[in-house]
Amino acid sequence: MKLWGGRFTKQTDDLAFAFNESLSFDQRLYHQDIQGSIAHVTMLARQNILTDSERDQIIEGLTSILNDLENGSLEFDPQYEDIHSFVEAILTERVGDAGKKLHTGRSRNDQVALDMRMYIRDEIPVLIDLLKKLREVLSRLMKEHVETYMPGFTHLQKAQPTTLAHHLGAYFEMFGRDISRMEDTRERLNECPLGAGALAGTTYPLDREYTASLLGFRCATANSMDSVSDRDYLIELLSNLSLVMMHLSRFSEEVILWNSNEYQFVEIDDGYSTGSSIMPQKKNPDIAELVRGKTGRVYGHLIQMLTTMKGLPLAYNKDMQEDKEGVFDAIDTAEHCLTLFTGMLDTMKFNKPVMAKSAMNGFTNATDAADYLVMHGVPFRDAHGIIGQLVLTCIEKGCSLDELPLDEYQAICPTFQADIYDAISLKTCVEKRMTKGAPGALLNQYK
Repeated sequence: MKLWGGRFTKQTDDLAFAFNESLSFDQRLYHQDIQGSIAHVTMLARQNILTDSERDQIIEGLTSILNDLENGSLEFDPQYEDIHSFVEAILTERVGDAGKKLHTGRSRNDQVALDMRMYIRDEIPVLIDLLKKLREVLSRLMKEHVETYMPGFTHLQKAQPTTLAHHLGAYFEMFGRDISRMEDTRERLNECPLGAGALAGTTYPLDREYTASLLGFRCATANSMDSVSDRDYLIELLSNLSLVMMHLSRFSEEVILWNSNEYQFVEIDDGYSTGSSIMPQKKNPDIAELVRGKTGRVYGHLIQMLTTMKGLPLAYNKDMQEDKEGVFDAIDTAEHCLTLFTGMLDTMKFNKPVMAKSAMNGFTNATDAADYLVMHGVPFRDAHGIIGQLVLTCIEKGCSLDELPLDEYQAICPTFQADIYDAISLKTCVEKRMTKGAPGALLNQYK
């Protein structure tokens, strides 16, 4: 069954039908499609466009279809073009002529726009919940590791000492912004396009605001052409998901580095690692690597959607059917990555002694040594040069600033006294950084 065909004199070519159909992927919208249809006929009866009896027959039929799809007693039939024609055909089989009135006052254009908005509205809370679970793990780890010292990096070179809690806190903030963006998108898309028709509304006396209220929307959309041609909310979602994946990918990159033999900062649980088919000693961070790799997949869907929409005139164009597969895959990918990454992080072990030793051996306390001189009256620019000379001396002697004898300090600058060693200890370096957002402030927050 097609929802069109009266003016055609021959059947669609089989290859053309296969190219044109969307049931193979838009079948996942069945729940939203049926919900929207129930609200639509409820409104039609309220407006005396359908009788109460017709409404009740249609709703009973739609409810039975929903139940049968969910319990598996009804399967999707590939002879139908899309989810809309499938539902309407099965409905008409079950309730007769009343089912033929289901589509009164609407088009597939506003129907699919509704289905996608409802689907995204349903999926965003799932994504937010996954992000919140990840932040819960991060929060727990932050509380446990406020005194776990490690090097902070710039340019992938050791820069200043920090704590694992401080480092993880950066990702805690990133994922918090991701939640906020998801919430913003959900609020913005929460307008109902049903009743916009193909593009110019309808002559039937529809109550679009009533339909919107039945479906939990804030209001009905304001312009019928925009209603059926708008895919901004999908682009917003894909952009949000791209940012989520970018944050996961950055974190994954660090986990991969930390897991390497050169760093040995972390040990990934066996449940989130794999081995080598030829090298028995290997324990590979495949989950982190796959999360990093799948980021490009989500980026691709964003670019595809932007490219699809960039040259489309108003209103609906068949190109817009390309919105679904990429969006579905991006959501699935992000949800899987969030779930697996959270599990990996939750079971990961951190090697505190190795992390602290790495912070001590990388001259990360050089800035604090310069600050020591400044506190004793030496101009910062002069102090900067003095510490540079000390670092060079340490490199030549193969030692750290903590290990350099006091007479070596004083040979370069007599201002140094024995208290320099306390001033450049990891504990002091971290705890003295008390400005908002710094590791010392975080330590104080969790005391």
